[in-house]
Amino acid sequence: MCGIAGFTRFSSSYGDEGLLKRMGQVMLYRGPDAGGEYLDAGVGLCHRRLSIIDLSAAGNQPMYGKGGELVIVFNGEIYNFQTLRAELMAQGYQFTSQTDTEVLLALYQRDGENLVKKINGMFAFAIWDQRAQKLFMARDRLGKKPLYYYPCDNGVVFGSELKCLLEAPDIPRKIRADAVADFFAYQYIPDPKTIFQGIYKLEPGYTLTVTREGVEKRQYWDL
Repeated sequence: MCGIAGFTRFSSSYGDEGLLKRMGQVMLYRGPDAGGEYLDAGVGLCHRRLSIIDLSAAGNQPMYGKGGELVIVFNGEIYNFQTLRAELMAQGYQFTSQTDTEVLLALYQRDGENLVKKINGMFAFAIWDQRAQKLFMARDRLGKKPLYYYPCDNGVVFGSELKCLLEAPDIPRKIRADAVADFFAYQYIPDPKTIFQGIYKLEPGYTLTVTREGVEKRQYWDL
């Protein structure tokens, strides 16, 4: 498994490399092989890698698309990436690694947010689209890979684990009473709730798009 985390705030200068490193440190056990950060004005992404596909440094993340306008952090495995890679290569796309991560970037370049309808696998990922000034996140159909987020008026903080988000100084640690009741009733907390007020789990089969206009959640798949 790997781990992802990050933030975007459109109306303020938020976060720094220190915050990203703390987020990465608390999920170090998820990815002991490599780690990295991306930081721009009000936008930060971090990744911890457990090397599975393409063990070389070419598979390290954050990974950048052609021209550097797309940046991705990805946790999971795309089962049909070889088929998709061959399809993209036939259309003229060139790859510099053997990773499914790079295939996701190429699919986003070609299909935009509709890429989620083309991929099969277990995944949680975030793509920062610099040109569109948009953060796009998605979770797999069955929720095999976790993704938590804290929405606010001007952006979002997200991560593979709750404790990543709690590294952000402005996120309150207030217990949600109805989530406690759910846990004692069902032995788990149903999506999208978490134990903390204001922090949510992105449900399986959903995407989250964050722009200056706000946060929009969409369902792309259902049983």
